[in-house]
Amino acid sequence: MKMTKNFTLIAALTLAFASMAHAEEAAPAPEAKPDNEVTYNAAVVSDYRYRGISQTRLKPALQVGADYVNNPTGFYLGTWATNIKWVKDGGGDGSIEWDIYGGKRGAINDTFSYDVGGLYYAYPSNKLSPSANTFELYGQISAGPFSLKYSHSTTNLFGFADSKNSGYVDAQVNQEVADGYVLNLHVGHQNVKNNGAASYTDYKLGVTKDFGVVSVALAAVYADTDAYVGKGKNLGKTGAVLTISKTF
Repeated sequence: MKMTKNFTLIAALTLAFASMAHAEEAAPAPEAKPDNEVTYNAAVVSDYRYRGISQTRLKPALQVGADYVNNPTGFYLGTWATNIKWVKDGGGDGSIEWDIYGGKRGAINDTFSYDVGGLYYAYPSNKLSPSANTFELYGQISAGPFSLKYSHSTTNLFGFADSKNSGYVDAQVNQEVADGYVLNLHVGHQNVKNNGAASYTDYKLGVTKDFGVVSVALAAVYADTDAYVGKGKNLGKTGAVLTISKTF
């Protein structure tokens, strides 16, 4: 899981799309939400890609989660789980990733919003040394369809030795283009501290459509590295990922 010329691309995206937020028409006032809200989510994916790298050796995954938010304050807590294969491929044990996260989100002004928090990635009984378990702090700024996020590990990162203080910068655009179809653009850069060969940039181009019963997303994903391999397969190679999800 080189921040020089790649950061220029992220900065260019920031300048190109920030103006879109100012150009958007004011949306109608949203319906009042309850003070405390709990939602659940489930998804089936053809390949679980995280930061461009397949976590399931290019195989499908089943994912479930739950979220609580206190709407007046913006404080939230959540948990999410999925099957994985990379821990066993790396010589450890366990086939589950279990995430626990919490934070606060809200508006800065009429244009910009923020989201700050922490996320703990747990890999039960992973038996890797260093452990695959990872904690990151993150902060995100959004404006209309554009968001820019930075995540910073306060532990070793996903089992890499001496990788504390690794960072991931992530720029995204999610823009509705027609009839509820949302264009998804992403570029991110993972810097693995003291592990330069494992650092890389990843990209995504996709489209999402909410059909009411389920939401369907199709994306092309790529990471510019061959350092992540599982059973002889390049886990960052270009691939299509289909996601069928539901929040309720």
